[in-house]
Amino acid sequence: MEKIAKFEKVSFLQYQKDAFSCSLNSDVLKIYEGIELPRRATKGSAGYDFKAPFDFTLQKGETITIPSGIRVSMKEGWLLALFPRSGFGFKYRLRLNNTVGIIDSDYYFSDNEGHILIRITNESIENKVLTIHRGEGFVQGILLPFGLADEEEIKKERNGGFGSTD
Repeated sequence: MEKIAKFEKVSFLQYQKDAFSCSLNSDVLKIYEGIELPRRATKGSAGYDFKAPFDFTLQKGETITIPSGIRVSMKEGWLLALFPRSGFGFKYRLRLNNTVGIIDSDYYFSDNEGHILIRITNESIENKVLTIHRGEGFVQGILLPFGLADEEEIKKERNGGFGSTD
């Protein structure tokens, strides 16, 4: 298979900034040092598991924003789509608040270093409490190619982070 992407950690300063904006009050340096890069669990896995950088618990209806500490460099013409891990979606109706996270290839160059922030909600019908432990996969990213429609050349470049593309 062709290698089209590379996962990296954002800088500690970027992680610290985003962690504080997400109300993370723990030992940010310790969390940052323990961040694992996403990887596939088995040879046949399509998804790269994003590991929780810290323990968290979500009651029914609760939402949390996770600063993953991860960014991805990928070839133009590809995107990274983020989804909840299947078991969590099935058991807890865990969902990403933007339903599917789309990480574009130019997001890597944004002002926030392309830091992937993951906002999830436990939408359990049965009042199930979801606990995720540090190092446990909770979201998966799938690299996908995309095509272009017949359009004019786009000259606008990304200079912002999340939601900067209008």
